Amino acid sequence: MMKSVCLATLAASAAAFAPAQVGRSSVALSEMSKSIPFLTVPEKLDGSMPGDMGFDPMGLSDIQTDLRYSRWAELKHGRVCMLAVTGMVWQEYGWHLPGDAYATTDPFEAISSVGFGSNFQTFLAIGVLELINWDETFNGESRPGVVQGFVPQWWSKISDAQKEIHYEQEIVHCRLAMIAFIGATHQTFLLQKGLLDFSMPN
Repeated sequence: MMKSVCLATLAASAAAFAPAQVGRSSVALSEMSKSIPFLTVPEKLDGSMPGDMGFDPMGLSDIQTDLRYSRWAELKHGRVCMLAVTGMVWQEYGWHLPGDAYATTDPFEAISSVGFGSNFQTFLAIGVLELINWDETFNGESRPGVVQGFVPQWWSKISDAQKEIHYEQEIVHCRLAMIAFIGATHQTFLLQKGLLDFSMPN
């Protein structure tokens, strides 16, 4: 029984990160979710967004009036987690700036060791980015996640099909990074081990 449950869980997890079909115009009432085969596809998850595999076991899409804002939030959290996980690994194993304030290898201790000034600069940069995209996030009509001034020049030179692949890849990486951040936090706080220490706990 336990093996069956584990296999079903792994299958659902894999399906959640599989490429989604683009252009599914409507969802049949009897259509089953690809990520959770024993549940039906939520009405609002029609496959029009990259990475949509009908995964919504808590029914959160039913209480959302605008899934566009939800996708903005998902992308923002995912991008932050990609930066955070990279920074945590670098803090433990990478090169540090000179000075005692930057000497610690503990990624969470580093937040306090650098002092108020460095943290204020970080939050100020975040605030500026949020203000730049405030209206677009809540009232805009462009694709979620497009930050003005951060679109590379090569983006306009690729086809729409290639863009869809990149959109799909980004949301998958965002979701993996959010899971990785939770795992990294667990590894640091509860197990008190390095992030790249794969030895079994005592």
